[in-house]
Amino acid sequence: MGASAGSVRQRGRERRNKRRQGQHGVTQVPFKPVRNPYPPVAILSDDQIEDIHRASLALLRDNGMVVLDPPSRDHLRELGADVCADSGRVRLDPALVEETMAGLPGGYTAIARDPAKSVEVRGDAITFASVCGPSFVSDLDNGRRAGTYAEMCDFVRLVQSLNVLHFDGGAGFEPLDLPPESRHMDMMYAQITLTDKSWHPCWLNSGQRARDVFEMTRIGLGLDHDTLTSTPTIMSGVNTNSPLVLDGPMAEGMIELARLGQPICLTPFTLAGAMSPATLAATLVQQNAEFLLGAVLVQAVRRGVPVIYGHFATNVDMKTGAPAFGTPEYVKLTLATAQMARRYGCAFRSSNTTASKAVDGQAAYESGMSLWGCILAHTNLVLHAAGWLEGGLVCSFEKLILDAEMLQMMAETLVPIVTSPDELGAEAFAEVDPGGHFLGAAHTLARYETAFYAPLLSDWDNFESWKERGSEDAARRANGIWKSLLAEYEPPPLDPAIDEELRDYMARRKEEIARTGA
Repeated sequence: MGASAGSVRQRGRERRNKRRQGQHGVTQVPFKPVRNPYPPVAILSDDQIEDIHRASLALLRDNGMVVLDPPSRDHLRELGADVCADSGRVRLDPALVEETMAGLPGGYTAIARDPAKSVEVRGDAITFASVCGPSFVSDLDNGRRAGTYAEMCDFVRLVQSLNVLHFDGGAGFEPLDLPPESRHMDMMYAQITLTDKSWHPCWLNSGQRARDVFEMTRIGLGLDHDTLTSTPTIMSGVNTNSPLVLDGPMAEGMIELARLGQPICLTPFTLAGAMSPATLAATLVQQNAEFLLGAVLVQAVRRGVPVIYGHFATNVDMKTGAPAFGTPEYVKLTLATAQMARRYGCAFRSSNTTASKAVDGQAAYESGMSLWGCILAHTNLVLHAAGWLEGGLVCSFEKLILDAEMLQMMAETLVPIVTSPDELGAEAFAEVDPGGHFLGAAHTLARYETAFYAPLLSDWDNFESWKERGSEDAARRANGIWKSLLAEYEPPPLDPAIDEELRDYMARRKEEIARTGA
């Protein structure tokens, strides 16, 4: 047979590592679109989907929602909604909802600075975006702490460096050392300049911030105003205030970005037993009603703007009232909400979640539960896909790497088993006698570079080798990996004229904020 099994394994390991390591010296899969070729898991029958739809329409007709932003109420009134000026309560006729929801776009294309990294958010495409929104950051070296801009920039650099991530989800965490009224621009500047992937701005809590998002996107992509307005590409998220309230700043930002033609992700934040009824079915009804009102409002502002159905429904710990994440209830709600999104022809967004306070077994199994729910549901945008910890309060450098490993493995699981007749192995069976082995077969050697998944983080070596390396657990290995990625990071090329225009825009806006407060 030629080479010994041991030498064949060693040679195969070296060739795989050489192929996979790339510029960062860390094992990774290449950047590529991810598609799910398998049917989505459906846990609701067609009749149950229609029951939830009709119950949602009845809730909007009979109870309605409170919309705190007067211009938003005006848009809904002009569309034909019943609006109470005193209470701000808006009721929608079912026929109005049905007509408005007909023919919505099925998604959009997220344009990246590097055109090769633009991705589709629709159909069977699955995209992974890093965490956004936490106020705190953590790592094994310095523990849990308030985030700074310098550390936030390092997190964005890591998002750029991890090939499995398609989006920068929102610059990781809030840099609390910067003024709150203007730091959204600094965060966007980091997203645009430190990565050439698509970015997802999280700052939609005023009309002016929505305009900042639009203008900095326009500059970063080198587009003029009219072109970007007619090209839905930069999606921001809006949360309703469950139960059944759409607050003023969120609505203001939403209608401004919709006016500018950009996709809106509408995500009710329903916690079964606290912010929605205790049954999952009733939670789905409330979530769906809140989504439908938001979608109708977006279409009232600008017909044809893509609307993404966002899911963040989970349960609470009934003993403490604390949100629970990565639970069976969360997974079931993910699968069911995806079915509702497909019923309306919308792209679907969900998340990787955990309530764990540390990068430990709980963090792994709750995130694994969440992510498999997303994969099986055909989630088009997995927000918070990497880096989320402590129920979204903390952005973790080590968790970023742990999640990237899981995402790589799940993406590899979506690659079909049979892609050509040659893979059925007739050549290998002809070469190896009964009772032999395939380690040195030509069929095997020809595939050492591509046959199997090469891990980013997992340690598959023997106990003695692991012990010799210092008995590192997954969190400690992740600590070393993110440091290696940062050491090798190189900023993607950026036209100096674009950089100058971005800086000029921020300087003008910060001067306006200092002068007028807005």
